[in-house]
Amino acid sequence: MIEAIIGFFAVLLLVLLRMPIAFAMGIAGIVGYSQATSLKAAISMSGRLIIDTAQDYGLSVVPLFILMGLFVNKGGLSRELYRVSYVFLGHFKGGLAMATIVACGGFSAICGSSLATAATMSKVAMPEMRKYGYADSLSTASIAAGGTLGILIPPSVILVIYGLLTETSIGKLFIAGIVPGMIGILFYLAAVRFSVLRNADAGPAGEKSSWADRLRAFKDVWAVMALFILVIGGLYGLFDFWPLNLTFSPTEAAGMGATGAFIIALSRGTLSFAAVREVLFETAHTTATLFTVLIGAWIFANFVNIAGLPEGLLGLVQQTGLGPMAVMMMILAIYIVLGCVFESLSMLLLTVPIFFPLVTSLGFDPVWFGIVVVVVTEISLITPPVGLNVFVLKGVVGDVSTGTIFKGVTPFWSADIVRLALIVLVPWLVLFLPNSMR
Repeated sequence: MIEAIIGFFAVLLLVLLRMPIAFAMGIAGIVGYSQATSLKAAISMSGRLIIDTAQDYGLSVVPLFILMGLFVNKGGLSRELYRVSYVFLGHFKGGLAMATIVACGGFSAICGSSLATAATMSKVAMPEMRKYGYADSLSTASIAAGGTLGILIPPSVILVIYGLLTETSIGKLFIAGIVPGMIGILFYLAAVRFSVLRNADAGPAGEKSSWADRLRAFKDVWAVMALFILVIGGLYGLFDFWPLNLTFSPTEAAGMGATGAFIIALSRGTLSFAAVREVLFETAHTTATLFTVLIGAWIFANFVNIAGLPEGLLGLVQQTGLGPMAVMMMILAIYIVLGCVFESLSMLLLTVPIFFPLVTSLGFDPVWFGIVVVVVTEISLITPPVGLNVFVLKGVVGDVSTGTIFKGVTPFWSADIVRLALIVLVPWLVLFLPNSMR
């Protein structure tokens, strides 16, 4: 157990020294595994993991969902989603910020990436909010916070990775993320309302749209709605009746989603040969990066397991006499602290191999824990000093300081803490949908 703890802090040190998380975990895992067994066994284990990862059919879901998100982005669907949200909410005080939150939720349902959602919606929503005199703090904060929804609302790449790491049903994880995602949208809308009540000038009301405008806007997003229904409905057997009899596995759903997104982008005339090549190269690059990180995480997880850390932590918990919920609160506190210095994927890959065996041995549901981890990870995306979504937004907008963005994000961060407490104390909110699956 001591060796595993030393390995954990070695990874932290290497990451703080700017070594990529994949290599930090891989090096610590190989060195630790060789100390526990032999160098030959460590090299053999690492080689086997690399081969198994490359040949794992289940991992094909990752590049397909990435491909779907990139084709959706090329299809220009983000503007239509923002337009629909705007015509219904724009005439309220803070309405454009609320529209941004709702549009981010809709885009997340197709894209599955928080960083892509934040970067895309900043280009769409920021000019409109500046046009109506919105404060930069509220404008940027609504985009940064809304972008965090991309890793929770299905399909979510980070839920896929959690499912692969823990051998938890990806389908159940996806459907479990729907209610917490909707709660997140509602709480973010409340955060916008709170910000406007504190400072009415931060979010002036926009123009009120007619019902004719609202109906026209809805017509522009039928493709997004159809694609979401196809992917999620097929995954959960909503079309499993005569004459369709359609039920998708996660990989099949991802394949259908990528194909549908390609057809939509093609029909809109937004795809050239160069654009398709760019999408394919970006998909390959992102997939290779994620697979490298996964391999490093699995190597480190094997070391942690052979060093006996999960059993040691369980024995320590039993000796202290702490109840399961008290242990969970300590784990969440560790996640929030780590979120101040680590980006989301690194934090998940580093901690899940350590905490997952302990959490399941205490009787917690693995699907519920996955959603809790992702919500905590969402919080890390807007937590200073790292707050990856904040820095992505800073890179796109440019003329707004990170201090201004972090100041505006505070009400949204507080709303996330309340949502986290709610789903921890009321697990039914997460589990009632996956428990109803056939």
